[in-house]
Amino acid sequence: MMCPVGQGPGPYDARGEQAGDAAFAALLEDSADELYESAPCGQLSTLMDGTIVKINTTLLDWLGLDREAVVGRMRFADLLTVGGKLYHETHFAPLLRMQGTLHGVALEIKQTGGGRMPVLLSSAVKHAGSGEPLLIRTTVFDGRDRRAYEEELLRARKAAEQAVTQAEADRARLQDALAVLQQSLLPHALPAVPGVEAAAYYHTASPDRLGGDFYDIFAIDGTRWAFFLGDVCGKGPEAAAVTSLTRYTLRAAALHTPDPIAVLTTLNTVLHERYSGGDPRYCTAIFGILEPDPASGIATVHLASGGHPPALVLRANGDCDFLRTPGGLLVGIVAQPHFTSATTTLGPGDTLLLYTDGLTEARTGTGRAHLYGDEALRSFATGHAGHSAHALVEALTGLLDSFGEGLDDDTALLALGIPRPTHPAPGPATKNPS
Repeated sequence: MMCPVGQGPGPYDARGEQAGDAAFAALLEDSADELYESAPCGQLSTLMDGTIVKINTTLLDWLGLDREAVVGRMRFADLLTVGGKLYHETHFAPLLRMQGTLHGVALEIKQTGGGRMPVLLSSAVKHAGSGEPLLIRTTVFDGRDRRAYEEELLRARKAAEQAVTQAEADRARLQDALAVLQQSLLPHALPAVPGVEAAAYYHTASPDRLGGDFYDIFAIDGTRWAFFLGDVCGKGPEAAAVTSLTRYTLRAAALHTPDPIAVLTTLNTVLHERYSGGDPRYCTAIFGILEPDPASGIATVHLASGGHPPALVLRANGDCDFLRTPGGLLVGIVAQPHFTSATTTLGPGDTLLLYTDGLTEARTGTGRAHLYGDEALRSFATGHAGHSAHALVEALTGLLDSFGEGLDDDTALLALGIPRPTHPAPGPATKNPS
């Protein structure tokens, strides 16, 4: 601020100006030697053989040594730990002679009393006018804060790695438990049905979650067999609970009244009463009764569907078509459902295929933008008509694998086929005795 004309600075201004002048004068009196000795980093100069010829107070304080014990009596390598001395002799010194400068080299210096102090070194060789090297000037920076920071980073990294390892172990245990639970919701093995070849396959979309698809086949009496396949809404433990309830209900209902529509109606009543609150649960299902006649090689199939994709019938002559059950409602969704039944017969070489919608809803094409669909499945199955049930399921397993990431849902397959008759090969001709 400017003073009025004719007025000088007041007493306060004068004192402030005088104090500033004194501080500036004191700063100018700070000699180069004082700046060198009290610098916030260590400084030393050595001859080319490493003999110390100059060292500042800062570095002496870090070392805990007197100047008289160092200058002219010790070499730079004597200040280093055993490992640091080895690195200096094999790497640091040779590189410095070749390059003339080195920057930010991490080493450790010894302290009186046995301590070790991490430091960062930067060195430069001073040359004479003729180019001959005269001495080495080295700046020593305190690396303790950096070391602490690095150690903290290492601890954090180790903790993170341990956490990842633990998480992976926990996930593996969870996957093992889920796999065991998933297997408990499926038959351990399909029973041997006289005159019928049965094959099944279950694809799990993710080992980290329980699927809701299910299937089974079991004896009703001496001549009839029940089979079913379906898909519960949802995934995880809740879906597994519904799957377990569904399987046992279907088995019990079939033994009581082996009529497909009656069995699905019983299941609907159980699910609707159990899950009619704020968390409704339902499923799609096909239930059927198989009556094989080994003598004639023909099996009669009576089935009913509750909102499930239609079964495929593959004929020995190469034909393939859906066994339509239109209008069947989801099981458990309403109190009074309508289910649709159908009947067919299977002869030698014929196969009935049941599947869940994971197969037909697999995404294919560029960008996985298209569903595989019913017609593509029928076309694929037509190419395997007349083959055995095992061969058909094996071919479909390969198809599922070919979808890759496009198959993001669990998929169950159940095939029931009538084997073709096998005729004994003719034996060698025999010669009539003359």
